[in-house]
Amino acid sequence: MVKKLTATPEMDPEIWSKLPPEILEQVLSCLPLKNFYTLLSTCKHFKSLLFSPIFISKHTSTSAFSSFILLSHPQFQSHFSLYDTNLSRWLTRGLYLSLPFHFSDPPSASSLLSSSNGLLCFSLPSSSCFLISNFVAKTTRLVKFPTHPFDFELLTLISTPEGYKIFMLCSEFSSTSAFVYDSKTQSWGQFNVFQPVLSNNHNQQGVYRNGVLYFTTPEPFSIVGFDLANGNWKELEVIFPSDLTFVRLVSDEDKIYVIGGIGKNGISRSMKLWELRGGEMVEVVTLPELMCRKFVSVCYHNYEHVYGFWHQGMICVCCYTWPEILYYRVSRKTWHWLPKCPSLPDKSSCGFRWFSFVPELYASV
Repeated sequence: MVKKLTATPEMDPEIWSKLPPEILEQVLSCLPLKNFYTLLSTCKHFKSLLFSPIFISKHTSTSAFSSFILLSHPQFQSHFSLYDTNLSRWLTRGLYLSLPFHFSDPPSASSLLSSSNGLLCFSLPSSSCFLISNFVAKTTRLVKFPTHPFDFELLTLISTPEGYKIFMLCSEFSSTSAFVYDSKTQSWGQFNVFQPVLSNNHNQQGVYRNGVLYFTTPEPFSIVGFDLANGNWKELEVIFPSDLTFVRLVSDEDKIYVIGGIGKNGISRSMKLWELRGGEMVEVVTLPELMCRKFVSVCYHNYEHVYGFWHQGMICVCCYTWPEILYYRVSRKTWHWLPKCPSLPDKSSCGFRWFSFVPELYASV
């Protein structure tokens, strides 16, 4: 006869309180990081364990959190909605930006500009500063911009295991320069600018690959690269289709993709996706006709509002004036629309900014 257990034996605190620290670390490191993260507020020692060598070595290879597409909109007032691409649904709660007390700007005055590998970059206009934040680790850093006025274009945040950099173009005294902030030296560098890259468009960002940031230029279209190590510019020898109406870049850090409209007189009749191989554009896919009609209609042929980004195997194409995302899932070779965020007001106006957000605990600010 099997004896039925009526109660679970209690753990003897006299025994467990004497457990060697290295054994406790080993035991706790076996917990999924998501579950362990919920325990941080219960014990200071648990929080310190997150940054112990055993935790760092175990959890830095891949993100232990879900990946999200993040939506920023002026009507949200420092709240950022999150779409979980693993669960294919919008989360009921998003991210809320709360600034430390010594920042003069209220959260509502901040603007999300760029994201990279778990870090988010905000502007604080009245302070002429950028705020770099890791929401998971709850860490922030204030980066003071060296010149005034606080006016910039093409800002791009690049985060790597070695640190992060902020790239931007800034006009000063009728001339424009490229500025790069390096987190390792905590200093700015100033460089010459490749003039045709100027776009007068705050939505565009560079795409990063092998230490180089790539941008597209206005017509006549071209692709230029900025070497973050030495500040040199180089124009790529790429032959574009003659009937191209607009062009954008997306990169997964291994390949560079080109998104472009095909048409006449500045009006797109179709959209195509190419892979850039050296100086050759290899066509990948054409956007289905009905999807193309919808996307072109919401842009009103104002292609300066169009931008794109890479997110976890998805090439996302967005419009500043439209609350939906068009995306191409590379592995399946299929196009889809991301559903509208349910928390958006019915009469929401333009100002939709979308970002790839992959939380990374150990991304240092």
